[in-house]
Amino acid sequence: MLNEAQGLPRLLARLRALERQGCEVLIVDGGSDDGGAERAAQAGFRVLSSPRGRARQMNQGAAHATGDVLLFLHADTQLPDGALVTLRRALQRSGAPWGRFDVVIEGRHPMLRVVAWLMNLRSRWTGIATGDQAIFVTREAFDTVGGYPDQPLMEDIELSSRLLHRARPVCIRDRVQTSGRRWESRGVWRTVLLMWQLRWAYWRGAPAVQLAQRYR
Repeated sequence: MLNEAQGLPRLLARLRALERQGCEVLIVDGGSDDGGAERAAQAGFRVLSSPRGRARQMNQGAAHATGDVLLFLHADTQLPDGALVTLRRALQRSGAPWGRFDVVIEGRHPMLRVVAWLMNLRSRWTGIATGDQAIFVTREAFDTVGGYPDQPLMEDIELSSRLLHRARPVCIRDRVQTSGRRWESRGVWRTVLLMWQLRWAYWRGAPAVQLAQRYR
């Protein structure tokens, strides 16, 4: 997480429910200055500090996790009910070492439903997952591919590409719910167009650092 104090009560309630199901919960803070990290620690959660950046923060969490399956959850994303049981069964039945959930985007704009539908369809066709889809992976597979690459953008695309060399992901149709604030604050169509441009440039070899500057 990074500066998620406003949504912290809702987030911590969700994480507490996961703990009650036997899940090890690690919150990795990327240098928040809104007091969120301190509040999470006071609530009894294990909070790790990390240099800012999704890849670095997720690798930090993975380095301290003890489980045999890692689930990477953005602070503004909510798992569906029964997600842990569904995840375990999906891995066992498919034999795949990794996967992701379908996603629905929370927000007022009607096009957000279309955007989420296209994201899920594209992911199912290509085998590439995004961080908003709550990527999960076995510890063995994650370590074998070297974890998330240390880059400021497209870290989820790169991890997916590496894991695809081992197996296609298991795609769970149950949907995680993620915040649409990025789309709504920047404009839905403008954001969609920008992301497609960045993905195309990345596939053509543009450096992630350069793309991150355009993204900001």
